[in-house]
Order: sequence, then structure tokens, then C-alpha cells
Amino acid sequence: MSLQSTDPVADLLTRIRNAAMVGKNEIRVPSSKLKKAVAKELVRANYLESVETESAKPRDILVVKINKDGENARFNELTRMSKPGRRMYVGVEEIPRIKSGRGMVIISTSKGVMNGFEARKQRLGGELLLKVW
Repeated sequence: MSLQSTDPVADLLTRIRNAAMVGKNEIRVPSSKLKKAVAKELVRANYLESVETESAKPRDILVVKINKDGENARFNELTRMSKPGRRMYVGVEEIPRIKSGRGMVIISTSKGVMNGFEARKQRLGGELLLKVW
């Protein structure tokens, strides 16, 4: 099995969705800066339980805890917006509101990965990575 993926963020989201559907509460994926930043943003918004990095060869492993034992997942939908074949960039005025503010988007800006609320507050646009609610 190859560790390389053409869209690592989509791979991360798919693994999280699949694990939540079958009742697992933890996944392990090859680590990268972007995947770690996205996962930490989901933890800050309380959609995931925790994110840790384990050192390993040839590359570190990201351990994502989805929820506690006996709990259901904290998200209903986790969708990749921008894809390698069709990138989606938004200005600050075009940042979408998900489910009337109950959901959120994660954006990759010039100042790092942040959620849509922070990006609006800092007047930043960027690549629309994913939406979650």
C-alpha cells in the first residue's frame, strides 16, 4: 500500500467519516502539516476529540480521536469543498455560512488554516478546504 495520496485532506476526511460510520473512535493516518492543521481546527471547534502526533519511520503518524468510547460522532456531514481538479477560492465577502451558522467552513489563508468565522473577522479570503456541520 502506498502512503502517497493525490488529495491528502480528502483522504483524511474520508477516513474520519468511515471510522465514525462503523463506530470506531480513533484513526491513524500519515502526518502532514496541512492535515494536522485541519484536524486541530476541527478539535478547536469541538467536532473531534483530540489530535496527537506519534513519531515513526518513514514519516510521523497523526492519531485522531473522533469521540469518547460510547459516544456518537459530533458531526453530521464532513465534506471536501476544494479539490485538486477544481480549486475553490473565496474572498472575505463570499465565505459561505453553513446551516445558518451552526456549521462552519475551514479555509487556508495567507495567515494559516482557520475557520470561516476567524477569516471573516481578520478580513481574509483563501482556499475553501471543507465544510462541516
